[in-house]
Amino acid sequence: MKKVINVVGAVIVKDGRILCVKRGPNKSLPLLWEFPGGKIEIGEEPCEALKREIKEEMICRIEVGEMVEQTLHDYDFGEVNLTTYLCKLIEGEPKLTEHVDLKWLEPRELIKLDWAPADIPAVEKLLNYKF
Repeated sequence: MKKVINVVGAVIVKDGRILCVKRGPNKSLPLLWEFPGGKIEIGEEPCEALKREIKEEMICRIEVGEMVEQTLHDYDFGEVNLTTYLCKLIEGEPKLTEHVDLKWLEPRELIKLDWAPADIPAVEKLLNYKF
């Protein structure tokens, strides 16, 4: 049985655009796009994990809103249970510390990127969002 990895992703919205980040070449799923976030630690609530991960990875603070999508995806390294949430910036601007690129895109533009498979259901759901 594969290991289940519980992760959270932030759909950070600013001025009607969504933050997209590109994974580094030496990471698993190299150079694919994703919503920023990370693993939920034992005993941690998903929203708290998301706030912590964004503070650590992007050097900014967010407010976590409604859930966008929950996806279970089977990778060769394990089964990823990804829950994405709509978020807004409350302090700072996202900075690249673990990713190699970032883009702010309108929802309809999201489909132009090469996304990590677990993020695709959220991307599809967001294509017609109006913020």
